Amino acid sequence: MTPLASLLMERIAAEGPMSLADYMATCLLHPEHGVYTARDPLGSAGDFTTAPEISQMFGELVGLALARAWMDQGQPGFTLAELGPGRGTLMADILRVGRKVPGFVEAAEVVLVEASPLLRTRQEETLAGFDVTWVDHVTDLPQAPLWLVANEFFDALPVRQFERQGDGWCERRVGARDGALTLGRTEPTAVAALAHRLGDTRDGDIVEIAPSLPPIAEAIGQRIADHGGAALIIDYGDWRSLGDTLQALHRHQRVDPLAHPGAADLTTHVDFEAIATAAPCAHSRLTTQGVFLERLGITPRAQQLAAGLQGAALETHVAAHRRLTHPEEMGTLFKVLGLMPHGAPPIAGLET
Repeated sequence: MTPLASLLMERIAAEGPMSLADYMATCLLHPEHGVYTARDPLGSAGDFTTAPEISQMFGELVGLALARAWMDQGQPGFTLAELGPGRGTLMADILRVGRKVPGFVEAAEVVLVEASPLLRTRQEETLAGFDVTWVDHVTDLPQAPLWLVANEFFDALPVRQFERQGDGWCERRVGARDGALTLGRTEPTAVAALAHRLGDTRDGDIVEIAPSLPPIAEAIGQRIADHGGAALIIDYGDWRSLGDTLQALHRHQRVDPLAHPGAADLTTHVDFEAIATAAPCAHSRLTTQGVFLERLGITPRAQQLAAGLQGAALETHVAAHRRLTHPEEMGTLFKVLGLMPHGAPPIAGLET
């Protein structure tokens, strides 16, 4: 039993079962035992590896798409922001390629939204030489034109799970039995936020709601609507939530989400419809990551980089291209949603 499991058992004994959202938030952000607060969850020593860590091509193409949108909107002074920047690799690649676009980096105020003190330290090391500001919340971003990227950020937002039963919904909650954490259900009741889902679900279907998602999407979209800008939301998920998508990764292996609290990373599939609905600005069509990157020219870029490689380095490079784009790897599972002002040109790689 992990140290956090003991604390959760004590809390449940005192207060009763907790929502899955409370469980996830505690596992990820507990001050002493949280996945994102107590250790580095990325890379070979962590639980997962993100696209920017796989290849520089990902960050380069994302950066060029943002720079193209900046040019399309008149090249204003702007906030260049990232949500959940990991080690800072993606932002470093964006800034590196952005230097090739005259005026882009000079016009940018770089702001990172990061809750983990440990990861802030990693980001500071990666982005040494750049003037960077850190904030705790999206609402702390300046009221200014906003160019933003969120790669594998929304999948870590805590969710509540509801199982349909007749015209009502049973909430799945985390309790305890025989010295172990277990999932239980409440009695069915009407849930106003899910009234619109009675038309496309059946008894037994599970729908996930991330309570913190709408205000985050609204804050991003409002800045873009008011001041201009563009956002790229890149994550795994689909247009509308359906099914139990909670998963846990521990040492690169899938495990029971209740088995290693505080030691396993917890994520769910993103409901992109909820983001588009909450953001008061225009949005693109949801596009698979593979198609998005191919439209931006990842294959010619991969060929260009491959010309200077051989042996194991070339094999790693080819594998990275495949992992980012192939339908059986990240190419189809991961999706991209763009946010932009009403009437603005679509972000490169996306369609409206």
